[in-house]
Amino acid sequence: MKPSDAKFENPFKPGAGHMPPYLAGRKEEENEFKKLLAQETILQNLILTGLRGVGKTVLLETFKPLAIKEGWLWVGTDLSESASVSEENLAIRILTDLSVVTSTMVVTAKDDSTVGFVKSSSEVNQPISFAMLYELYKQTPGLVSDKIKGVLEFVWKLGKRGIVFAYDEAQNLSDQAAKEQYPLSMLLDIFQSIQRKNIPFMLALTGLPTLFPKLVEARTYSERMFHVVVLNQLNEADSRDAIQIPIKKAGCPVSFNDKSVNTIYQISGGYPFFIQFICKEVYDIWTQNPKVSVPVDELVRKLDSDFFSGRWAKATDRERDMLFIVAELPSYDQEFTVQEIVLRSKEKQTKPFSSSHVNQMLNSLIEAGLVYRNRYGKYSFAVPLLGQFIRRQAEQAL
Repeated sequence: MKPSDAKFENPFKPGAGHMPPYLAGRKEEENEFKKLLAQETILQNLILTGLRGVGKTVLLETFKPLAIKEGWLWVGTDLSESASVSEENLAIRILTDLSVVTSTMVVTAKDDSTVGFVKSSSEVNQPISFAMLYELYKQTPGLVSDKIKGVLEFVWKLGKRGIVFAYDEAQNLSDQAAKEQYPLSMLLDIFQSIQRKNIPFMLALTGLPTLFPKLVEARTYSERMFHVVVLNQLNEADSRDAIQIPIKKAGCPVSFNDKSVNTIYQISGGYPFFIQFICKEVYDIWTQNPKVSVPVDELVRKLDSDFFSGRWAKATDRERDMLFIVAELPSYDQEFTVQEIVLRSKEKQTKPFSSSHVNQMLNSLIEAGLVYRNRYGKYSFAVPLLGQFIRRQAEQAL
């Protein structure tokens, strides 16, 4: 590293959904989205999926200007758990988001008002506000899904423009069979029906790897309804760009030499969030002592404390024992099965885990957000580099 002015603002900005100073390695995904925008009839919607820290939220945000440039309107927000409480809640969510763009549209209506003693019935232009959409929603007969379809068809006839409904954290949406509420299934049914009528309203959903299996479970036709784009960590070349280009763009009085860049890449595993996190920490350390090299042990310790420890605390002691077993498996950083865990525990422990016990604990870890199950009955860590963290915890326990 070559310092010249320690007071220069740090260009790196780690954080949930924070736009990095340079978006590296996502041109292929952008091209995939452009193909979806070019559809005359919406046959496929978009799913952006991947582990936390791969940049799903950031990439979705960069898709917005691409869609607008092609003449689309864009609405959406994060999908919180509250949207899953009922079909009505999800309907209000859609109407609220839709009203942001419809409020710039107007509809001609009769203004039956009394001016003095003379009855007037002139035509006025009224903006399509949330209140108007909600009134139309209430007046449309049928189920909640019928009402939303009616509103969407009304908006289409009025504006004749495609709309992208973009929702982040979509894995939070789920059906509530015990309450006889099916908001997830309703969302899929609405857009399938609308798109069959050749109305170009497209869904763009981002979420953890649990998202697509959940959609398929809710409606089997989801397999044909979505184009799934899986975001993985960056390769070495793109990681180098993510490290070096922000410094060049900002004209920073610091540069990372090849050794430092390689060290940061190795620690980060190529995950965009970790690159931002580590680069920011290195820059801050350098401003205090410009003579030090990249402090690997200290950075790993801080990453463990700031990112992993809170998640690790969600696991019980017995679940941690099982995760220690998982971290010893040859494919621990990719996929693992119940059978592999059981067999390994028989080799390592005097009281090995049974299959039923492993299944039970894996389900608990799924709820805690540490593990997810894919469609093939295999499991993976839901947090990037979690396996390496668990290995470090095992070494410290010896």
